[in-house]
Amino acid sequence: MLQTSSASNDRSGDIATTIADCMKRMGVVGLPRNYEIFYEVYAGSNRDLARDFAALEGRLTQDALDKLAMKHFAQSNRDSIVESAQNQIAIRAEEILSLLGRERSSLEKFGVILDQTSNGLGSNADLSRDILCKIVGIMAAATETTIQQGRQISQAMAEKSEELEKMRSQLEQYKRLADTDPLTKVWNRRAFDKRMARIYDDPRSIMYHALILIDIDGFKSFNDQFGHPIGDRVLQIVARLLKVQGNADSFLARTGGEEFALIVYGLSEDATMTLAETARATVEQAEFVLGPSGRNYGPIRISLGVCMASEANDADDLYTKADQALYGSKLDGRNRATLYSRNPKGSFAKNWLIYRKD
Repeated sequence: MLQTSSASNDRSGDIATTIADCMKRMGVVGLPRNYEIFYEVYAGSNRDLARDFAALEGRLTQDALDKLAMKHFAQSNRDSIVESAQNQIAIRAEEILSLLGRERSSLEKFGVILDQTSNGLGSNADLSRDILCKIVGIMAAATETTIQQGRQISQAMAEKSEELEKMRSQLEQYKRLADTDPLTKVWNRRAFDKRMARIYDDPRSIMYHALILIDIDGFKSFNDQFGHPIGDRVLQIVARLLKVQGNADSFLARTGGEEFALIVYGLSEDATMTLAETARATVEQAEFVLGPSGRNYGPIRISLGVCMASEANDADDLYTKADQALYGSKLDGRNRATLYSRNPKGSFAKNWLIYRKD
């Protein structure tokens, strides 16, 4: 079985060769998606994946590996998952349309029988008892058949509608997974881009929004010193601390390695700055007790840049100005929150929309 306990400390070996040899020994086809699973297990950064991998107890069929990838790498499988769910919805919709067509055809046939019977009754002044009995029998049979078909179609439509709702719910779940950062479980950069664009869709909403950019101070050095597994746990704790700071309308996303963004709604400039300062103090005062040794890796400190949406012309401008404020916090010694100034220090700027489609 693939070893994970000392993987993060084994810097001398060739990781790619080690993983490839292990896959070969275990009879696993060298597909990129299989390599991704083995790499994550080897690195030891995804505990849930490592646990599920170990539970297979060597029974590494391609189907089992694909299920692991589907469960743990929703982002990398986002397009195929969503496409599959959409196809299932389309199939269920076609089936419902087919049932509606059958219902319409049944009713049309019943209408023809009614018309013919009505015409027959109207054109015959002298109708014998036998003829009337036959007409009544035909009408009763046609009515019963139509009712039975209606019941069957109604039941089938209810079942298809239930399946359609399940597919719709599954699609929404997959879409949410595709917009969620797998490590911290907050929104990811893709979701952030979409939410930023929505701020300026309605001029009235601009007055009620603000952007807070957050960066963990010295995180690269921290990772180099303590390793990525500890760094990942720090990111998870920071994300959890930041998430509880905003109100119900706040939107927290991880936008980069150690970078977060908080879009707030319904707060004044003073209230937004108070929120930023509270978030900074909360992270600084938190304990980061990690690992079996129970070591406290704190204090962890963050720098923040704040800009009100009304100070910017569009989402691109809002991100740039909040980033300038964040840069000001860094220049002033870090571990502080800075409000955007019309005369910011330096000229540091990045484009907010990583996933722009030209």
